[in-house]
Amino acid sequence: MNSKINASRKHLSNLLEAIERCVYFLDGSASKIAWPMQAEKLAAHNKDIDLFEQLSSVNERFSKLQDTLGGAMRHAAVLSGEKMDTFLQVLSFFEKINVLTSIEDWQTMRALRNLAAHEYEIDYTDIAEHFNSLKELMPQLYFIAAAFSAYCHEVHGIRSASNDYSADFVRIVVRV
Repeated sequence: MNSKINASRKHLSNLLEAIERCVYFLDGSASKIAWPMQAEKLAAHNKDIDLFEQLSSVNERFSKLQDTLGGAMRHAAVLSGEKMDTFLQVLSFFEKINVLTSIEDWQTMRALRNLAAHEYEIDYTDIAEHFNSLKELMPQLYFIAAAFSAYCHEVHGIRSASNDYSADFVRIVVRV
């Protein structure tokens, strides 16, 4: 039984490292873009591969961070002994302990992430709006990552599996 608990704790530690890495790379990708995004700029640079690769990277990394956080929150809640039949219960638990500001905010981020994954927009105004929305939500996603990391350390005594991204993670989340 102890080996299962140890394996579960190790898995959470690995997830924390993945979260730190996601924050690091999302922040790095976003820093390469001149914000706010303008529809006119997108239209004028509609064949600029570097620009659209940077935007794609922000989109992908935002999604990856939220997905990783979601999985890690579920894992941590179960490790805490909480009964979690649905992800809504997971969100409710983390809202109660102030890791999430609100379930609605999480769902807004999720809806924005899902729209990008399933729609192929060609209107540059809509594209600019999408990326500006991601940029606006990034500080909130970083807050959740930081609050979740603190929860894991305070409640479970678990930190990131390595320190490769830890100092950068702290620098980024403290800045917002």
